[in-house]
Amino acid sequence: MSIKVKGFLKDVGGASRITAMRREMIQSAETTPHPQDQIRELADALHPGRQNFVVTQIRPASPTSRTFRLEPENGHIPPFQAGQYINFYLTIGSSTLTRAYSISSAPYEAAGDKPFVEITIRRNVSYFVPDYFFGEVKEGDVLSAAMPFGQFYYEPLRDAHNVVALAGGSGITPFVSMAKEIAAGCLDCGLTILFGSVKSDDIVCGEQLSAAERACTERNAGLIAAGKKTGGQVRVIHIMSDDPDWTGEKGFVTRELIEKYSCGIDCVGTEEGAKKIDTSYFFCGPLAMYRAVSRSMEEMGITLRRFRHDVMAQPGNVKQIPGFPEDQIGKTFQLTVVRGIQKDVIPARADEPVAVALERAAIPVDTHCRGGECGFCRSQLLSGDIFVSPLGDGRRREDKELGWFHACSAYPVSDLVVKIPII
Repeated sequence: MSIKVKGFLKDVGGASRITAMRREMIQSAETTPHPQDQIRELADALHPGRQNFVVTQIRPASPTSRTFRLEPENGHIPPFQAGQYINFYLTIGSSTLTRAYSISSAPYEAAGDKPFVEITIRRNVSYFVPDYFFGEVKEGDVLSAAMPFGQFYYEPLRDAHNVVALAGGSGITPFVSMAKEIAAGCLDCGLTILFGSVKSDDIVCGEQLSAAERACTERNAGLIAAGKKTGGQVRVIHIMSDDPDWTGEKGFVTRELIEKYSCGIDCVGTEEGAKKIDTSYFFCGPLAMYRAVSRSMEEMGITLRRFRHDVMAQPGNVKQIPGFPEDQIGKTFQLTVVRGIQKDVIPARADEPVAVALERAAIPVDTHCRGGECGFCRSQLLSGDIFVSPLGDGRRREDKELGWFHACSAYPVSDLVVKIPII
């Protein structure tokens, strides 16, 4: 579009002409107000709050994991980025629990004639909600959820074109979404996934990863044959920790393996390429793996700008949290909960977050990330002492000074009085 210059005086006086036109429109407008706000309606349609999803398909993603396909009742899925998560509101007994899961389907799959999103969950009997999905959720059920959330996604203005993803177990799910989006030609980056599993017969989403690799190879071969520039690529390196018959990489995701595959898809194994290619590292996996990967990043001199990780949920065993006062384990304290003019007094275990105590007592609390990052469960400490997990202390400095905390990552170490939002 070109801009026509009418002359210095006319252009400088443009603001007064617009003001005059605006006054004329106001004077000629109808006297009956029209309260309809089309912009607000569009925003609400694109980014709804809680909505209902129908479980239309449940299929195995490995012997120990399942993929749940969800279709919206209203036919619309809010736009999201590959790597973000969806938050479920689950009524279990008298409690409403909120649990977040990374979306394993690709954004383009949510924009078709029959839009859907998928989550992939690995069964773990030590966590209540995964067991609930496996034991209670059936095809045809309706689940309440909200999306999208999280900052764990590829952003070309921030991240390098060459991405090395480090995943363990069900931590592969956000990278499955990214791989599928790249394979569909909707995301342009080079993605190398180092995926740690225990055995080769229990690789979560293994078939989907292989399909994404093949699709990228075939598409780029066609582009090369046509003399065109190639698009994004996906490469998956499987690493088995306990599979003697596995012929590929074995052990764990170590610094040596990270460096071996960090030079990019186009220069595998070349020392020169490893030095020249800028790389971003993405991590999603269990806490023990995160600690090992973090050490590797430090040893490799990777800056925080180039190392990003998904929300780290608080571990079920508090002994894994650095600095947790072990002498408090097994103790139960009195928790006074203030909501407006209402007060409730409930028990709270020292080895469980405050949010879990609220959920056990059927007191509504809106948690999303469960790792102290998002701030949806932000509450005020009126009296008492808490231990805030350093694994996910996403509070602002002012909140720390004024006694605010995130209920999902704070543990009682005395009797408490807290004020929580009314929902």
